[in-house]
Amino acid sequence: MKFLALLLSVFLGLKAEVMLLKEYSDENLSGWYASEKYDGVRAIWDGKNLKSRNAKIINAPKWWLKDFPSFAIDGELWSKRGEFEFISSVVSSFDDKGWANIKFMVFDVPNAKGNLRERLEVLREFLKENPNNFIRVIEQIKINSNQDAFAFLDEVISGGGEGVVVRNANVPYKNGRSGEILKLKKFKDSECKVVKLQSGKGKFEGLLGSLICVDIFSNVELKIGSGFSDEQRRNPPKIGSIITYKYQNLTKNLKPRFPIFLRVRSDNNLTR
Repeated sequence: MKFLALLLSVFLGLKAEVMLLKEYSDENLSGWYASEKYDGVRAIWDGKNLKSRNAKIINAPKWWLKDFPSFAIDGELWSKRGEFEFISSVVSSFDDKGWANIKFMVFDVPNAKGNLRERLEVLREFLKENPNNFIRVIEQIKINSNQDAFAFLDEVISGGGEGVVVRNANVPYKNGRSGEILKLKKFKDSECKVVKLQSGKGKFEGLLGSLICVDIFSNVELKIGSGFSDEQRRNPPKIGSIITYKYQNLTKNLKPRFPIFLRVRSDNNLTR
């Protein structure tokens, strides 16, 4: 009966917009909840279809989706740390075999009532009655101070993770950006458009040396020469593509310091 009561709160009609993150800027995080920020592909299951954050259908195999719930869940398609390129490749192709390694890491149940823990309980109760090999509820850890949050961030980073998400668990699911859900990272990140490829020298002769890009948000031009794998230097991002990069801070001229390539945006969807 408890599960049925919780489930009734879910069928309110899924909205097209999704919840987005803001960067942390000295907010008081006492009493909030923290979880690892998974470096995968954002996805929404609307009860019938799996979609990207910009509402495009993701063609997951029927066998992968067959035991999904009839209500909406929001999360990240992920396999393990350091495999963003593999995940992106599987999600953007019809590689049925690759989907066996993909998990749907769920961080919210958008249309359920209650606080974060109550919303996630809807999914946990469903999974008790309908076990699923591909759906995981992301663990949420209560933090008592900002120091706790950054200690958890250090733990995630030391294990090869990307960062941490912190949330005010007492607010409902909100579409768009909200100061109630923030990302913590050692580096800041942004997106830029590739406008020129520069050839490498020395050990990178005949390969990509660096990218000349224009930041999508500030319109500042920057040069990115690190963060690329050997394969990415052999087959660099195309001119006009959108890439995500990280940096330490901004100079007085608002140029990113020490920019490092992270990934090509597979859907040209911006993170801010």
